[in-house]
Amino acid sequence: MRSSTHHSLRIASLPRIAFQRPNPFFSARGIHSQQFQPFVPPSPSSLSKPAPPKTYPRTRKWLRRLFYLSLGGGIIYGIDRQFYASSITRTTCTFALGVLVALDYKINFRPNPPFAESIAAVHARNAERLSILLRANGGLYLKIGQAIAMQSAILPPEFQKMFSRMFDDAPQNDWKDVARVIEEDFGRPVEEVFGVSFDGNPNNGVMERSARASASVAQVHWARLPDGREVAVKVQKKEIAQQVKWDLWAFKVVTYIYSRIFDIPFYSLIPFVSERLYLETDFENEANNSERMAKLIASEPRLRDRVYIPKVYKELSSKRVMTAEWIEGVKLWDKDGITRPWRGGWWEGSPGCHGTPLDPPRKDTSTPFSLAASHAKYENIKPKRDYWKGRNARGGLGLSLKEVMETMVDLFSAQMFLWGWLHCDPHPGNVLVRRRPSGKAELVLIDHGLYIHMEPKFRHEYAEFWKALLTFDNAELEKIVRGWGVNNTDIFASATLLRPYRGGDMSTSKGLEGLSKKERAQRHYEMQQAMRKAARDVLGDEKKWPQELVFISRNFRIVQANNQFLGSPVNRIKITGTWASRALIESPDLPLAEKIRNYGRHIVFKFVLLGSDLWFYVSKIRQFLGRGGGMEDEIEAQMQNMAKEMGVELNQPLFEG
Repeated sequence: MRSSTHHSLRIASLPRIAFQRPNPFFSARGIHSQQFQPFVPPSPSSLSKPAPPKTYPRTRKWLRRLFYLSLGGGIIYGIDRQFYASSITRTTCTFALGVLVALDYKINFRPNPPFAESIAAVHARNAERLSILLRANGGLYLKIGQAIAMQSAILPPEFQKMFSRMFDDAPQNDWKDVARVIEEDFGRPVEEVFGVSFDGNPNNGVMERSARASASVAQVHWARLPDGREVAVKVQKKEIAQQVKWDLWAFKVVTYIYSRIFDIPFYSLIPFVSERLYLETDFENEANNSERMAKLIASEPRLRDRVYIPKVYKELSSKRVMTAEWIEGVKLWDKDGITRPWRGGWWEGSPGCHGTPLDPPRKDTSTPFSLAASHAKYENIKPKRDYWKGRNARGGLGLSLKEVMETMVDLFSAQMFLWGWLHCDPHPGNVLVRRRPSGKAELVLIDHGLYIHMEPKFRHEYAEFWKALLTFDNAELEKIVRGWGVNNTDIFASATLLRPYRGGDMSTSKGLEGLSKKERAQRHYEMQQAMRKAARDVLGDEKKWPQELVFISRNFRIVQANNQFLGSPVNRIKITGTWASRALIESPDLPLAEKIRNYGRHIVFKFVLLGSDLWFYVSKIRQFLGRGGGMEDEIEAQMQNMAKEMGVELNQPLFEG
């Protein structure tokens, strides 16, 4: 009874929730305070229609396309790299850059470019782009870059600066690639072809695995054959054979597009240029050129004892490998090495030069040089031969720069006017200087891959052209160049002489001084447009224009740069003109009556050249007094002034460093 009473009291004390008015908050959610009801799901008929699941078809479609594109691109890239030496990739990059540069100039080549600060900025960024492409692609692209560098004088200064370093050594291939090329061409390993060993066998010859020089197309390794002959083994880089056709095709396509975009008729020259570049990759052709030039020099008494062509060993040569006599000489770059006093023996010349032994006699009877034992990798085993420099290695060949440059100009003038067989790459790296036992200078000409042949008719016309240039015979000059399809005689003559020629009616232009920034921009644009017109005038009629002039001008430009680099020691123009006039007397293809007439003209011509001599010696006096850099520098300054009138600044040396 107590318990029930107690329980009733507890109930009475609880809050009286059940008897209060229902809370609308809870009622709205279907929660009833009076009794519990289980949750009942809604009936299907009361629900809305089900929505289809999201499948993202467009996204999946583009992802599939991207996947297939990436997969296809990866496969093509792998095949291209493995079997085609990245030729397709290189060509694609070339076309892409060509389109980019063309669009950039099409949009921004105007007085106030919309997407650049100035025309100079447009030139600078496109020169940078082109330089990066040429260096990245390497191979024949570097050759093309060097060709551009040769003509950089007619390019804007931004291009001149970018291309001035196109003559640096190219990266060399690994030894395994070199050995592979030799084995593919000869069908035997290197050891059997050259009789060398890499294990120290004293009965065999030796060969360096590291290249002594590396260029765009090939690299050179030193070797000593078992019979003691030291040779230079020139091996083509393995990728060149696969890349050359692709590269030349891309070169043709790009130049065709640019000739149409910029309206300059130079595309007709491209097949001729491409053919010459292609021949540079054929070392059998180079060996034949070398032998032919050696015979021509041997037949010319004025050059026989002054120029040397290394012997080629055809039994050790192929289409991609050329083996020639190793030459110890000083490069034309090395002015100090040429001019410092001779420290060698009396009546001795450079090592290996006409009877002078390669190595001096030794007092002991041991092996002269330990080749294999201390050089396991065969990377630098050629004996160092600088004993002729003296104890402190401060000596030189003791030669005159005038004698060296005089020989060079004589050589290329004879090639051009007398033989019609011209070496077109006289870069300083391709000319070595030696001292004969008599103490006279001797030039060694190497790298005979790039030659042109001048037909007798054109050769005689070119000789007459040079005579007319130096005698200011404007009527004869006009007659010759009009026959070549040239429309502007003065500009063409200036480009040939590499100095201003004003025999005709070339008008001068107002300078840029005193103009506002806007006026300068407009004037700069107009002058560059005038330069483009001048280029069209020089090229003139594509069908008549002698294609050989492309490489002749290249030769002249390099020889001029060499003379300028050495301090202008010779009157290059006089020497060239003398050979031109003399060739019209000595040429075997001219009739006797014409030779007799030319002889009388030659005597008169030599008197005319006295004016050139006077100018040369005045320049030398000014140079001696510290008031000038020599005749070539004065010519360069005059060309700069003339070029400014046409919107071009010639302010970058051809060879920098």
